[in-house]
Amino acid sequence: MAVLKTILYLIVYPGLLFLFVYSTFCEWFDRKVYARLQNRMGPTHTGRWGLLQPVADFFKLMSKEDIVPDKADKTLFTLLPIVGLAIVVTAGLLLPLWSVSDAGAGMVSFQGDIIVLLYLLSLPTLIFFLAGWSSTNPFSEIGGTRVLTMLFGYEVPLFMAVLSPAILADSWRMAEIAQFYRDKPLLILPNLLGFVIALICVQAKLERTPFDIPHAETEIVGGTFTEYSGKKLAFFRLMTDIELVVASGLVAAVFLGGFPGGIGLGLLNFILKTLFVIFFLTLIRAMTSRIRVDQVVSFSWKYLAPLAVLQLLIVILIKGLIL
Repeated sequence: MAVLKTILYLIVYPGLLFLFVYSTFCEWFDRKVYARLQNRMGPTHTGRWGLLQPVADFFKLMSKEDIVPDKADKTLFTLLPIVGLAIVVTAGLLLPLWSVSDAGAGMVSFQGDIIVLLYLLSLPTLIFFLAGWSSTNPFSEIGGTRVLTMLFGYEVPLFMAVLSPAILADSWRMAEIAQFYRDKPLLILPNLLGFVIALICVQAKLERTPFDIPHAETEIVGGTFTEYSGKKLAFFRLMTDIELVVASGLVAAVFLGGFPGGIGLGLLNFILKTLFVIFFLTLIRAMTSRIRVDQVVSFSWKYLAPLAVLQLLIVILIKGLIL
């Protein structure tokens, strides 16, 4: 029975099947809100309200011809989409999708899981860099270099912003951090600055406008993914969608009180709070235009990093003087 339960967790919920269904829904939500903010309709024809358009796009890519460039590192070129998808799915299993009072507080929960999740969310950046580099296409190599350059800008502010609520909660376990802020909701307020910083950094991590420099179509065709097609491109797109869900879940878990309740109510809370985070990410995307990679690094170190340090000082003072 325990083995069957584990298999269901891995395959159905909160595993691969759930992440596939919900991540494609989040892509639809993102595209629909983005379109409405630009006075467009967005997806409309495939399924009711266009709900099935991301699923149709995925299976259409799966049926396309899969081409590997002659000069590419064929082993690396082929394995990277699969490895990247496995990484983000593993990261999704760490999210505390139901209450800490329930057994396990999700599929996997332990002291330090927030550090592991942040680490796993850093690995897709390396995957994208290697994907561009292994393609041996000049546009892909430029895109891969931009991916890695941006990492040095947003990663430190993101870590400081996300770990600030953990310091105040005196725990490195996401379920306990969420429980702390549900018990003391007023202490969410000192973390608002960190919430804003985390949103901007997640936008950069996901390479969404204005941080879509690594795959700027008007400059470098498709950047990292220029040479990818068929199944490999489908896996990369699915990987990006799941990364959006996991990153939004992380922000919601540590800044918005997590997902209280059992599996059913926890799932409802998870959906509502992640869509709330994704709405703000879409709003940033709609309100901004692409900037240069040097501007990303400069902005991160001149503004985001000092603000993240200020956030840390605020929570340390509150912890020392009040708690």
